[in-house]
Amino acid sequence: MKLWGGRFTGETNELVAKYNSSITFDSRFWREDIKGSMAHALMLGNQGIITHEETELIHKGLTDIYNDIEAGRLEIDMTAEDIHSFVEATLTERIGDAGKKLHTGRSRNDQVALDMRMYSRNAATEIGKKLKKLLTTILSIMKENTETYMPGFTHLQKAQPVTLAHHLGAYFEMFSRDRSRLKDARERMNYSPLGSGALAGTTYPLDREMTAKALDFYGPTENSMDGVSDRDYLIELLSCFSMIMMHLSRFSEEIIIWNTNEYRFIEIDDAYSTGSSIMPQKKNPDIAELVRGKTGRVYGSLITLLTALKGLPLAYNKDLQEDKEAFFDALDTVSDSITLFDGMLSTLTFNKEVMAQSAKNGFTNATDAADYLVVHGIPFRDAHGIIGRLVLYCIDKNCALDDLSLDEFKQFSPAFEQDIYEAISLKTCVEKRNTIGAPGMQAIERMIAHCEEALY
Repeated sequence: MKLWGGRFTGETNELVAKYNSSITFDSRFWREDIKGSMAHALMLGNQGIITHEETELIHKGLTDIYNDIEAGRLEIDMTAEDIHSFVEATLTERIGDAGKKLHTGRSRNDQVALDMRMYSRNAATEIGKKLKKLLTTILSIMKENTETYMPGFTHLQKAQPVTLAHHLGAYFEMFSRDRSRLKDARERMNYSPLGSGALAGTTYPLDREMTAKALDFYGPTENSMDGVSDRDYLIELLSCFSMIMMHLSRFSEEIIIWNTNEYRFIEIDDAYSTGSSIMPQKKNPDIAELVRGKTGRVYGSLITLLTALKGLPLAYNKDLQEDKEAFFDALDTVSDSITLFDGMLSTLTFNKEVMAQSAKNGFTNATDAADYLVVHGIPFRDAHGIIGRLVLYCIDKNCALDDLSLDEFKQFSPAFEQDIYEAISLKTCVEKRNTIGAPGMQAIERMIAHCEEALY
């Protein structure tokens, strides 16, 4: 059944009908469509626009349709034009002419805007819950690894020693910001477009405050043209999703590097790895690689919607139908990616001794060796040059600074004494860094307390 057939005498071209149809993807917000219609019907009855009996009949009919779809007793007809047409046609078929009064005072324009806003609002909440679970996993690993030493990197070169807790704390901050951005986006979008009509409201005495409250919105949108044509909230959510995927991708890249034979910092659980069809020795980090690869897919959804909207005049245009597939695909991708990444991360085995040895072999304590000389009266620029020559010496000998004898140290500067070994140990290098945000134990304990607070 078409909701708009009265104006037309000819049949719609079959390909046009198929191209125009959205039921294959908008059927996923059938719950929101029915709930929105229930609220609308109750408001129509409350305002005396339809009778009390009609209101009860419509509400019961919609409730039955909802329950039947939920229980699998009613299948959504994929030949319908959209989910709105299907619900209204099914309602009218079941309760008769009263079903035809449901659409009084509204348009599919404000109806679809409502459905999409309700659906994406719920989606933002669910992604926020998944992020909280991921953050809980990260925090748990941080607590267990406050003294797990590893190299910190710049330019993918070993730089200074840190702890695994400190390293993962950086990702905790990233995903915390992501969670906060989702909350902010949800706040801005939580206003109801229902009652905006096609673009200019309606002559019926609708109570938009009533429907907004019934559907858990803060209130109605203030401009009916914006109400039906606004998709800023989807762009904002897709931007949030893109940043989440970007952070997951960065973390995935590090897991891929740490998993290499050259690093061996981690062992990925068999449940999150695959092998090779030809090379029996392989254990591949496929989940990390797929998360990294699917990041571009979510970016693509953001660009799709930005491009669809960039030239649209007010108010509603059919181009806006393109918001759904892009958003749904991005939502499914980011949801699955967080879940799988969390599972992979929670089952990782960290090779702590290998990580510590890598920090030693990478001269990550070189800066501390230079600071040692500064404390003993040597200007930093001179100390920098002395340690640089020491590093070259160690590279020729294929050893770490810690492996040198005191006599070898003194060949480069008489300022070196026996306490140099304590000064450049990984534990000392890390522990004496206790400014806010640093890897020292006091700073890490403060960071963990901050993280625990941020989870709630």
